[in-house]
Amino acid sequence: MKRGDEMRHSVEPGIRALLVSDDPPTIEQLSDSLKNLAASTHVCTDVQSAIRLLSTRKFETVVVDLELGEQAGVVLERVRLSPSNRTTVAFAITSSTQEAAKAFNAGSNFVLERPLSTRSVGRTLQIAYGLIIRERLRYFRCAVSLPGIYLNEERGKIDCCVVNVSEGGLAITTPVALKPGSGVCVQFRIPGGGTQFAVQSEVCWHDEKGRAGLRFVSPSPEQIGELREWLSKQLETSLPQSVAEKFRTYT
Repeated sequence: MKRGDEMRHSVEPGIRALLVSDDPPTIEQLSDSLKNLAASTHVCTDVQSAIRLLSTRKFETVVVDLELGEQAGVVLERVRLSPSNRTTVAFAITSSTQEAAKAFNAGSNFVLERPLSTRSVGRTLQIAYGLIIRERLRYFRCAVSLPGIYLNEERGKIDCCVVNVSEGGLAITTPVALKPGSGVCVQFRIPGGGTQFAVQSEVCWHDEKGRAGLRFVSPSPEQIGELREWLSKQLETSLPQSVAEKFRTYT
């Protein structure tokens, strides 16, 4: 086995969903339906709690019950204003055509019309599933333990350990403090891949434990494609077999 292929990796939980409703039957039905898509659902029964949560956590999908009143629409608006959730796939549970129109104007991608049924909810989620998975992949970080090196003009070549990888960057541990905003060229090999990556990156943060977060600055289309394909496979391994089959259909 090559040095660059020696690694351990783990996968974050699957889809993260936020359900905003105070109606027990609705909560039960939507939670069960989302569970069929391997989603971990966090339930908020009031608008203010949901808004606070959206400012601190990333969700792949958000479902808002408009029976909570006028403020329910504010949750959808806050989703689109949230830096980490603005591209989240949003659903609104509505009771009329007028409510549906308001939901779309507020930023909902889909509506679930009352009376809800397992079949109607499942059908809508099935339609939206590809979008939800693509959203998950955009922010997906795969934890690894992977040898690498980085180069900078001041200190030359330095060994490091890559501890997670995403489409947009990676995190490393390094014996040398890195200055946020500085540029480095990181070299590492994707497990199972035949080529070694060399990607110009920007240091976003560095902590006292020697960990640093790097953002890819100029990856090539080929590198992006290879990385996305590998991350897609890692994400698929975290899903139950029945859900993974849907995943393969949409990726």
